Amino acid sequence: MRILFTGGAGKAGRHVVPYLVAQGHQVLNLDLVPLEAEGVDNLIVDLTDAGQVFSAMQSYANFEELEPGTGLPQFDAVVHFAAVPRILIKPDTETFRINTVSTYNIMEAALKAGIRKVIFASSETTYGVCFADGHRQPEYVPVDEDHPAVPEDAYAMSKVCNEATGRSFHARWGADIYGLRINNVIEPHEYATNFPAYVADPALRRRNIFAYIDVRDLGQMVDCCLKTDGLGYEVFNVSNDDLSVALSNAEVRERFYQDVPVKRDMQGNETFYCNQKAKRLLGYAPKHSWRDVLIDV
Repeated sequence: MRILFTGGAGKAGRHVVPYLVAQGHQVLNLDLVPLEAEGVDNLIVDLTDAGQVFSAMQSYANFEELEPGTGLPQFDAVVHFAAVPRILIKPDTETFRINTVSTYNIMEAALKAGIRKVIFASSETTYGVCFADGHRQPEYVPVDEDHPAVPEDAYAMSKVCNEATGRSFHARWGADIYGLRINNVIEPHEYATNFPAYVADPALRRRNIFAYIDVRDLGQMVDCCLKTDGLGYEVFNVSNDDLSVALSNAEVRERFYQDVPVKRDMQGNETFYCNQKAKRLLGYAPKHSWRDVLIDV
């Protein structure tokens, strides 16, 4: 597929884009900083500028596309990952503005260009746990896509608004628009550097609902979305299968979630951030675990 990807130079994008290229997709990355990776083309674009986005959405990706003389090729799909990635980087007003305006611009330009699939990055933070003032418990576990999404911070608010934007564009245009509620993104090297601390102090993972997503499995998730048509508007939790701490599911519940209702039976080290919907509808099958690196745990 010929894919327009935004935010390819970010923490997740710099892994996901090469993964997609390895699957045979052609990728044009739109970002403020180019992604220097083999097989990837780049355009420097301010996504909050609607004119730039409309122009980029109907652009050649490279000089080779001029050679056939058959006119401008169309993108098959858009994957929108670009964003201010959390609170406390920019003022809250800028975080909210940039994330919501850029998403609106991307979706409007894509659909008016005739593109029938948009995949966008939402967030675990929509559930209100991650950036709460104090410790907020989930209303139940495992947290699935039906869990209330009522956050109190500018970043998560922007993601909830982006989901409403996606739902509204689907209602008008009927295209497939899939939102990915991505959990805490982990790069492979972070298993050795970060996870020993999580083993020693599981409380460090409360705000992430004790979950995580390996960037390689996130790449697979995006590819599954690209290959799956006809779902309309959907949101999906994106996580790995296991907890990000050495405690069992039952031990975490006993220590941290004593008063939290349990929606269904849970065993072993099963994640509290339910990914069953993605498995059922998309064929998502995460392959990686921090336990493969920290083999003595």
